[in-house]
Amino acid sequence: MSRGRVRGDKARAIGMALPATFWLVVFFLLPLVFVAVASFMSRGPGGSAIAPATLAQYERTFTVFGPVLWRSIGVALLTTVVSLGLGYPLAFYISRRRSPSARMLLLFLVMLPFWTNFLVRTYALITIMQRDGLLNGLFQSLGLISAPLQMLFTPTAVVIGLVYGYLPFMILPIYASVEALDWRYVEAANDLGANDWTSFWRVIFPLTLPGVIAGCILVFIPAIGSYITPDLMGGTRGLMIGNLIQGQFGGRGNVPLGSAISMVLLAMVFISVLVYTRWGQREDA
Repeated sequence: MSRGRVRGDKARAIGMALPATFWLVVFFLLPLVFVAVASFMSRGPGGSAIAPATLAQYERTFTVFGPVLWRSIGVALLTTVVSLGLGYPLAFYISRRRSPSARMLLLFLVMLPFWTNFLVRTYALITIMQRDGLLNGLFQSLGLISAPLQMLFTPTAVVIGLVYGYLPFMILPIYASVEALDWRYVEAANDLGANDWTSFWRVIFPLTLPGVIAGCILVFIPAIGSYITPDLMGGTRGLMIGNLIQGQFGGRGNVPLGSAISMVLLAMVFISVLVYTRWGQREDA
């Protein structure tokens, strides 16, 4: 009787998992396999993937397009560092509000941009930063500049746009870590003579490090593969991996080359997740 019940429960569990498994296999695993196979093929007519197999696409990825890869990594790292510098103090400030309603209001304001489409938010930022936009008008009215500044279509504009788009991903995990912090450790450090600065670096920051690592991964991964922000705010000077991949799959591009670049990007994302799982679990322990 019990064996039949166990078998029935197992069959129901398998049946419930089948739709999700089918979805993952058909719309995630199979396309990934196709891209992986195409990355080892040669370029055919119209940019299609044809035999024979070759490693030339990977070689070209790291030689011809190596600067784009390194630029993408640099921009993503800079975006992560800036987001951490802005997000940690804000998350700490929100978590230390005594009034629950004040904390909820501040968290609501942090998440409010997600209610608007990312493309719309990017165009709104472009409107603010363009030559006749709000920032240039404000600076000129204050007498800080005599002529409008060229803010758009620069690497700095790309970083600003990425920070603007992904900053909440940094704030929320850090807020959760600070909220769960046991402040008795801080009180014990103060009793032993540690000042606020020492207490922060020796007690608070190490205990909130899992949230910092999670926030950095959540910002770095979408930033390195971002396409919209570099395309709209960086122009040709903001070319990143996502734009490079799009160019290879569009028109008369190079599908094997685009697939190879996609696999390299996937490897970068996998390494980032591996760092989080290994380091984050060690810090939690």
